[in-house]
Amino acid sequence: MGLLCGLPVVVAAFVAVAHLAPPPGQGPALLSAVLASGSLYPAAALALVLPVFLPVAVAVVAGDSIAGEASAGTLRYLLARPVGRTRLLVAKLISVTAFTLVAVAAVTVTSYATGVFILGPSRAAAVGSSGLSGSIAPGANGLPTAGLAAGGSITSLSGAPLSLLQLTERIAGAIAFITVSMLGVAAIALFLSTITDSALGSALGALAALVASEVLVTLNAATVVQPYLPTRYWLAWIDFFRDPIVWRNIERGFAVQGVYVVVFLGAAWAHFATKDITS
Repeated sequence: MGLLCGLPVVVAAFVAVAHLAPPPGQGPALLSAVLASGSLYPAAALALVLPVFLPVAVAVVAGDSIAGEASAGTLRYLLARPVGRTRLLVAKLISVTAFTLVAVAAVTVTSYATGVFILGPSRAAAVGSSGLSGSIAPGANGLPTAGLAAGGSITSLSGAPLSLLQLTERIAGAIAFITVSMLGVAAIALFLSTITDSALGSALGALAALVASEVLVTLNAATVVQPYLPTRYWLAWIDFFRDPIVWRNIERGFAVQGVYVVVFLGAAWAHFATKDITS
């Protein structure tokens, strides 16, 4: 959790000292606008941790949930108390969900405080706004930026001004979307955690699936399967910062992650319910 929150702080410090952010359309989403308003920094911080650091943290925690108990030799004793397997699996799922939500919220709160304190809540200079048409591919360059409208209000990616309340609501929507996206990662890792007694193996297996998804998303020959890949709509939360909000990719992202959560949690329950516990 400390590492997740620490990266945005370090980036904010470098940006504030150098007073130099990536040009619009380059670097992490919205990072080019934080010199105009530190209030935008939570969105930029989420873009910083989402591609690598947050999935790694979630995969490690979820991968350790069942496999960690098995490798420590405590799983058999947990189930002998007696504790039902379904109850144990649900408890582990709740703990992983809580960790994911707290991690995303912690990054948001920490980065907001950092942005306002280091970069300032707003600056007088206006920053140009540029949009990103079409779908958003994870890891791709050309991500959009926002700025500060005349009069001190935040400018959306569409150029319309956003009040502080609207910005807060959109950040809350981004938090919800990213949390659900990470639950898809957690479901894969939790399923693998019921198959193997190695917590590291289940975490690495989930990360391998995500890396494969990232590769296929950028491959033209894999166009047919791209809409169904777990990482395809990870950056669709950026559409919350348009005015009006573009719901198409957001809804698809929620739907895809919902399918992964249901399928892999169902598979985890089906396997764990009949598994021979030897450790």
